[in-house]
Amino acid sequence: MGPLAWKIMGTGGAVLAGLLATKVVDLIWSRATHDDINPTSPDAPIARAVAYAALTGLAVGAAKTLTTRKAAQFYANSAGHLPQAIRDESV
Repeated sequence: MGPLAWKIMGTGGAVLAGLLATKVVDLIWSRATHDDINPTSPDAPIARAVAYAALTGLAVGAAKTLTTRKAAQFYANSAGHLPQAIRDESV
């Protein structure tokens, strides 16, 4: 496996996980609060907009981290070593 495989697995997986996490948060938010929120709208209450942004940021960050870790683990199991990008960061 090479750098291109890692970019596809690491970056691609993280982007997809972020999109999926955002969709899940949107679904949970709309069911829990019975409304859709546009946090960028000046008409949205500031407390709700910040709460939504914090929840979304937490979910996206966790999803990206977990997905990247799993991709690195899969890469290491397949190639016998961690991707170069991760080996360089751990020093």
